[in-house]
Amino acid sequence: MAAVNTVVAAVLALLLATVMLLGAGGAAVAHDELTGTVPAEGATVAVLPPSVELSFTSVPSGIGAQVEVLDGSGEDWAEGPVQIVDRTATQALRADAPAGEYTVSWRVVSSDSHPIEGVFSFTTQQGSTASLDSITTAGPAEVQDEPAAGSQTAGVSDFPWSIVLMITALVVIVGVLAFTARKRLGGSR
Repeated sequence: MAAVNTVVAAVLALLLATVMLLGAGGAAVAHDELTGTVPAEGATVAVLPPSVELSFTSVPSGIGAQVEVLDGSGEDWAEGPVQIVDRTATQALRADAPAGEYTVSWRVVSSDSHPIEGVFSFTTQQGSTASLDSITTAGPAEVQDEPAAGSQTAGVSDFPWSIVLMITALVVIVGVLAFTARKRLGGSR
């Protein structure tokens, strides 16, 4: 019976040490960071742009990405979902927005599966006046190119594989330890 208690204690100590090592390794990994915005933080622009862009140190996940672009009265001028291509998250804005100060609140899921968020503001001297439906062109309309073959587009396919790999590794470790303990207990009789 003492041998069983010793093996169980050793397995628990090894499991605890593994969890602590994995936890310490995960804390050392930095989350993605915001590297820049268009318009820039605190900038004054002539006209409200058709979209707001946020650039990150790595490609964030498209799952749960949110960007609010609030005017001075608190109205949100964001339109549609956030588009993430490579390291840039783009939020389209509605037309007919007023001039003034805008506050951008954003939240994305970092490439390491942790949410990150922030706030910045900018000012416009003129609001947007033309809606996309009211713009007419003399020639053919411009077609936006598809993202380059090497670019990464975030979306629903972004899956936190790091979490799956960590859980799989823990299951394998526990399985090996249980097998080893059973073998030792069976051989000591």
